[in-house]
Amino acid sequence: MPPRDLRRVYDRPHSSCQQERNGKFQKFSTGTDDHGFANPFPRQHKPYYKVRMSKDKTGDKSAKDSHYATLRRAHRDARRERGEIPTPRPDKRRKLPVDWKSPALAPDEVLLYGLHTVRAALDNPERTIIRLSVTQNAATRLELGELSALPFPVETVTPQDLDRVLGPDAIHQGVMLETRPLPHRKLEALSECPLILLLDQVTDPHNVGAIMRSAVAFEAGALITTMRHSPTESGVLAKSASGALELIPYIQITNLADTIDALHKLGFQTIGLDSEGPQPLEDTFSGEKIALVLGSEGKGLRQKTRQTVTALARLEMPGAIKSLNVSNAAAIAMYAARQHLKA
Repeated sequence: MPPRDLRRVYDRPHSSCQQERNGKFQKFSTGTDDHGFANPFPRQHKPYYKVRMSKDKTGDKSAKDSHYATLRRAHRDARRERGEIPTPRPDKRRKLPVDWKSPALAPDEVLLYGLHTVRAALDNPERTIIRLSVTQNAATRLELGELSALPFPVETVTPQDLDRVLGPDAIHQGVMLETRPLPHRKLEALSECPLILLLDQVTDPHNVGAIMRSAVAFEAGALITTMRHSPTESGVLAKSASGALELIPYIQITNLADTIDALHKLGFQTIGLDSEGPQPLEDTFSGEKIALVLGSEGKGLRQKTRQTVTALARLEMPGAIKSLNVSNAAAIAMYAARQHLKA
């Protein structure tokens, strides 16, 4: 029979008790003694977050933990690429001097960054690589193997080193690739392509990168833009395209109207998208080669472009909003064109 002064403790209906230490009550999980009675002063358990991680015989994190950490990072990066979660805010990263300026690049040099972008560039046999700058963590995630065995110079850096080169707004994920621009493609090489896309002075590299991703998804043969008032091949464009820059010819031309005329000679029907187009896009298609032409969100197609294309068409939008982001409009138009081509 327990002593009288402990009976109240044993008779408690709940499974925890409090012990006064330094003038404060601390809560502990209760256990039982050898007689089956509640132990009023059991040993304090370690917090779950300190014992939950599995360990191998050496006391380090096991391969299982590393595997699940890799899966979590991949899932997070995929959601970030799809825009489902925000990228880290620049003000939470190390701030650079106010007078920071991007490094001057030679005309034949491009800086690419981001895991998907760099991985696609490394896998592209047409891409000439100058140098790879990578953190140890990014090298592991890219599965580069032995860095010294790669056929180009490799420099191991810290994230802060890349911040100083790329600036505070670049989400580089620990990797930067110095490369040459991709080889220029000629229009004549597109004669067998059933679908191509032309942009009339779309200036935002994020929009052009998103359009490039859609163009690859719908197997467009090329994305054509003007040299002026259009983004050149750059890290921002490549990051927005998330690897698509390596998978589709990105052709920049001097005169859009002359290019449209050249496509007519190659047998293409050129269709300009216009919110005031005389008929719906799906009723405009004809032939087996289609070139879709889209203008900027503000100005739309220029007058010369409107006069040069084979036809003008609109996207039917029965809702209250009658305009779309140019990248969304491009995706819908390419889907409609693909439906016509496979019919």
